[in-house]
Amino acid sequence: MKKMTPSLTFLRTIVLVFVLVLTGKLMAQPFLKAHPHINPYQYEIVKEKSFDNGAVTSAHPLASMVGAAMMQDGGNAFDAAIATQLSLAVVFPGAGNIGGGGFMLARKVNGELIGIDYREAAPAKASRDMYLDEPGNPIEGKSTRGASASGIPGSIAGMISTHAYAKLAFAKLIEPAIEFAEFGYVISEREAKGLNADRENFLKFSSAPSAFTKKEVWKAGDTLIQPELAATLKRIQAKGLAGFYEGPTAEYIVKEMQHSGGYVGLEDLKNYKPKFRKPIEFDYRDHHVISFAPPSSGGILIAQMMQMIAPFNVEKMGLNTLASVNLMVESQRRAYADRAEHMGDPDYWKVPTKTLISNSYAQARMSDYKEGVAGSSKLTTAGQAHESEQTTHLSVIDKEGNMVAITTTLNDTYGNKTIVAGAGFLLNNEMDDFSIKPGVPNMYGALGGEANSIQPGKRMLSSMTPTLVTLKGKPYISIGTPGGTTIPNQVYEGLVNIIDHKMTIKQAIDATRFHHQWIPDVVALESDFPEDIETGLKNMGYKTIKRGKFGRMDGILISSDGKRMAAGDKRGDDSVAGY
Repeated sequence: MKKMTPSLTFLRTIVLVFVLVLTGKLMAQPFLKAHPHINPYQYEIVKEKSFDNGAVTSAHPLASMVGAAMMQDGGNAFDAAIATQLSLAVVFPGAGNIGGGGFMLARKVNGELIGIDYREAAPAKASRDMYLDEPGNPIEGKSTRGASASGIPGSIAGMISTHAYAKLAFAKLIEPAIEFAEFGYVISEREAKGLNADRENFLKFSSAPSAFTKKEVWKAGDTLIQPELAATLKRIQAKGLAGFYEGPTAEYIVKEMQHSGGYVGLEDLKNYKPKFRKPIEFDYRDHHVISFAPPSSGGILIAQMMQMIAPFNVEKMGLNTLASVNLMVESQRRAYADRAEHMGDPDYWKVPTKTLISNSYAQARMSDYKEGVAGSSKLTTAGQAHESEQTTHLSVIDKEGNMVAITTTLNDTYGNKTIVAGAGFLLNNEMDDFSIKPGVPNMYGALGGEANSIQPGKRMLSSMTPTLVTLKGKPYISIGTPGGTTIPNQVYEGLVNIIDHKMTIKQAIDATRFHHQWIPDVVALESDFPEDIETGLKNMGYKTIKRGKFGRMDGILISSDGKRMAAGDKRGDDSVAGY
C-alpha cells in the first residue's frame, strides 16, 4: 500500500480540523462525519486486495472508498458506481467529470443487462465542415482546445438515469463529492504536476481564473478546494437534472461558450437525453463477454479480435512472445480498419453490428494471416460488412453479484482546458472524436469517414470499452480502462492475459502492453516492453515505436471461493476499496 502523506505537518492538520469545528463547518460534512475512516487530508493507495462482499476500483483512492462506503450503508453496485463517479469529478479533475460523458454497462444478478449511453452529442449549431477553413483544411486547435471543441455534456444525465437501479437517495450519493469540493482534499505529486503543466492553458482558454490556477506552484500535499464546483454539485443535489441542464449552471455553460466561440446553447442542454443501448455479447473459450455497443467501437472491436484469435493456441504461444504479439497485432489491424469504415452513431449510420461480431466474419478477416510475417495496412482495408487517452474507468461488484463497469471521459487530459466560470468544472473536447474530414486523423491518430461525420445531435464514435464477463452463467469480471484509441486493445489484452495466460487480475492489468490501430501502420510498445521481442517484430517487417505508459486499467474478478479480487493499475494512483 502506498501512503499519501500530505506536506502539511500533523500539527497543521489538527489545527485545520480545530478551525473547521470552531466555524461549524465540520458539522456541515455529514458524510465524512459518518465515515471518519475516509480522510481527504491523509489517505492510502491500495493497489490490490480481496473482499468478502463488495469491491470498487477506480482512479482515486478517495472515490473508491466512497463507493465501498455506499455499499456498506445499504446501497448496491449502482449506488457505489454513481457515488464513485461523482467523487472522481472532484478528486480526479483530469478525467473524472460532470462536463463530459460516458457509458454505463451493468449486469444485474438476475442476468438483466443494462447499457446506458450518455456520450456527449453535437450541438444544434454543429455542421459537417465546422472545423474546416474556406479551402477545406482543418483549423488547427479548433476541435481540441477551447469551448469550440465541446459537445453537449452527458455525465449528470447518465448518473441520474443509472439511479433508477440504485437503492439510496441521489442526494446521499452526491454528498461526498460536495464535501470534497467544498472543504478540499490533498493532491498527489502526479496531480500537482498535471495542474502545473496545464496552468497556462486553463488561463488561456477560460474566461476567468479558477480553483486550479493559483499563483503558487502546486505541490504534493497541497489542499485543492473548489467552491464553485461545490455550489454546482449542490444545485444538482437540490434539483436533479434541472440543477445542471437548466438554471444558473446551464447559463454559466452558455456564457463560457459565448466567450470563446463555443456552440452549445441552452436548448441543447435542456434537450439532452441518455440512450439505452443493447450490449454486445459473444463467447470466448467458455467465457461470456459483454461490452458496449455503438457509438462505442470498443465492444465490436474486442468481439472481432477475440474471435479472430480463438482458433489459435494462444496459451501455448505465451505472453508477449513473437508468436502471440504477431497474431494479436494482425487481429488489431483488421478490426481497426473496420472501425474507420463501418462504425459511428447507430441513430445516424447503419452499423453492421451483427456481421462485424459474427464468428464467420472474424475467421474470414483472418484468412490472409501469415504467421511470422508483418501485415500491411496498405493492403488490409475494411471488410465487406453488409447486413441483410483522458478518460477514466471504474468497476464495481457488490455482495449480491451485481456488476457495473463505467468509463467516462473529457477526451484529452483536462478536456478542452476550459473551466466554466461560476460553475467550476472542465468542459470536454469530444467534438474531435468525430471525423472532422475524411482521411484526417483525430488527436489519437484515428481515421474516420462518413460513418462518423459531424451532424447536429449525433454522438461521436468512442473507444471506451466498459466490459463484463460471466463464467458458467455467474458474474466473473468487471474491467475497463482509459487511453484513447488504445482502450479496446488494452481490454482485449487484459482479458487474454486472464483467460489464456491464467494470470491474476492484478498481473493481467500490470502486464506491459502493445497497440496497433491500422493507421498509422506502427506497433506502439510501452517503454518496458521486452527488447528482444521488439527486435523480433522489426525482423518480421513491423515498424515499432516506444512510448510511455498507456492506460490505467481497473478491474475486479470473483474467485472460485467468492472473493472479490480487486486491482488498480500500477500506472496511476488507481486504488481499490471494499468490505
